[in-house]
Amino acid sequence: MPPLSRSTVVSALRSAGCVFAEDEAELILSTARTPDEVTAMVDRRAAGLPLEHVLGWAEFHGLRLAVEPGVFVPRRRTEFLVDQALAQGRNASLVVDLCCGSGAVGAALAAALDGAALHAADIDPAAVRCARRNLAAHGGRVHEGDLFDALPDDLRRRVDILVANVPYVPTDQVALLPSEARDHEPLVALDGGSDGLDVLRRVTAEAHRWLAPGGCLLVETSERQVPSAVEAFTRGGLDVRVAVSDELYANVLIGTRR
Repeated sequence: MPPLSRSTVVSALRSAGCVFAEDEAELILSTARTPDEVTAMVDRRAAGLPLEHVLGWAEFHGLRLAVEPGVFVPRRRTEFLVDQALAQGRNASLVVDLCCGSGAVGAALAAALDGAALHAADIDPAAVRCARRNLAAHGGRVHEGDLFDALPDDLRRRVDILVANVPYVPTDQVALLPSEARDHEPLVALDGGSDGLDVLRRVTAEAHRWLAPGGCLLVETSERQVPSAVEAFTRGGLDVRVAVSDELYANVLIGTRR
């Protein structure tokens, strides 16, 4: 047993307000390589660092993915976005993951699709570094830049699946997020502008220039934002439908190029 026993770790995490202290203790104890690492990881978690940043990895769609400090942590509800993308394009040959963060969505799609070429992009250098680690095994290329500006021009009108897990928290609600997100994840990955849809509108306005005939754009948003998001898809020349998971509280808009 390390100097910090399981019961001691659980007690420390519970005192810090961790609701799932027992589960988190198991993950920390199984991940740490030395007793000193256990102590350091418990201290960081007790100080409010997201568990995934403490561990250095996150589980997503059956994969264990690297998640570095300062990088957006993939949410379980976003697995629904992956499932919807797979339902649309099992035969896709080219996939693009915009606002890729750690590259979780792109990695999950690449793992499920046989031989599809994968490109990903993010404006945050830390996210790009992390995504390159996660997508290397899939042969994915990760580009740094602002949305479509980051992509090679030769991808235009060739993309079969375009996923964009855009930030969609309204600016005045960012301060209301849990401290784990508010204090430890990049603002650019959270703040979607006055109504949360600024980045979504930019993506929908340009997507038709990159999608192949019949190609699909998939974006996650909140239930309240769905009507305005549908309007943005329609203005962008996309036929749109909405998929909902009540279990995951997830809403995904699926736009097909006309």
